[in-house]
Amino acid sequence: MEHASHPLRQSFWTPGVLVMLAFMIAGAVAVTARFTHGIGYVTNLSNARPWGLWVGVDVATGVALAAGGFTTAALAHIFGRHTYEPVTRPALLTAMLGYTFVVMGLLVDIGRSWAIWKPMFNWNTNSVLFEVAMCVMIYLNVLYIEFFPIVAEQFKGRVNLPGILSGLNPLIDAVLKIGDAVLAKIMWIFIILGVVLSCMHQSSLGSLMLVAPTKLHPLWYTPILPLLFLTSAVAVGYPMVVLETTIATSSFKLDSEMSILTPLTRFTIFLLGTYMVLKIGDMMVRGTYVYLLDGTYQTNSFVVEVLFGIIIPWLMLLSPSIRGSRKGIFTVAVLIVGGVALNRINVFIVGYKPPLAESGYFPAPGEMLVTLGLIATLMFIYRFLVTYLPVLQGSKEGSQ
Repeated sequence: MEHASHPLRQSFWTPGVLVMLAFMIAGAVAVTARFTHGIGYVTNLSNARPWGLWVGVDVATGVALAAGGFTTAALAHIFGRHTYEPVTRPALLTAMLGYTFVVMGLLVDIGRSWAIWKPMFNWNTNSVLFEVAMCVMIYLNVLYIEFFPIVAEQFKGRVNLPGILSGLNPLIDAVLKIGDAVLAKIMWIFIILGVVLSCMHQSSLGSLMLVAPTKLHPLWYTPILPLLFLTSAVAVGYPMVVLETTIATSSFKLDSEMSILTPLTRFTIFLLGTYMVLKIGDMMVRGTYVYLLDGTYQTNSFVVEVLFGIIIPWLMLLSPSIRGSRKGIFTVAVLIVGGVALNRINVFIVGYKPPLAESGYFPAPGEMLVTLGLIATLMFIYRFLVTYLPVLQGSKEGSQ
């Protein structure tokens, strides 16, 4: 069987795609209501509680779960482990769409979304948020540049626009060929830049909460929060690749890639173990374990995050039989991804309690529809791109 990246030879329109489309339409309605009637019309946010689901899930969680892009790029291209190159393209696509999803979420969440460009020209070098904004903006462009060769591979020499657009065919083909040739020589610069930028803003998202010691629950507030955000993002990178690859290969009936995914889990043992030691060690050093028995919903959420998102999957990974099982590593990946997602939700929503907030927070239906619509849009575009571009690898027999 021949293994190579290739477009899927399957019908794009499926019942699942239609379900995504329904959520996209519902989300579009909610977004329209947000921009026509104001942010308060579709959310439960207020001056006392300025952020909620969109920041906790669309931004913080989205950034963390897109870490598979830079971790696989570092492994395959910087550390020279070319065995893992078959999963770099899907990971790159997931990261690119993930960060696009983050920006779309920010546009909905920011009160004056039309001014989102201003940090490029009005620099506040004392602001952590400025560093996050610049890194995310630059990294998103880096991701699009890294994705360009995939587009060029598919369309070089095959540009065939119809009608009056046919006159552009030679120009577009020349751009594809020249761009691909140039990037082939300097792509290493963008790969290194992507890894550096990712490490910077992953940690800086944790730095954002260092200014809120009285608003964030002690179980999550710590001086090493930036380090915890960085190590958790690195730890979730390969499990996210396992999760995405397993779902994609199962859905599209491609080879399982177990020969690649199983070795990735060995790296996860060390990376997740490092995060676990830092997380639990920090709690012990600061003495915040005293809150574990207070019975509050914050404590319960912390216990679920650490127990099911860190300790249990780490112990599972110690078993060779689980690492060699497709269902086993998928279960572990779900737990780790869910644990990191819950961590971001805990930090930005569950554990965050502004002193002036008169009541707790629960997202309004409009907030949920926007988030679900954005997720559906991400999945829709992913399905479209892997259908028509050479992203996924697998046996060509399995893709018929």
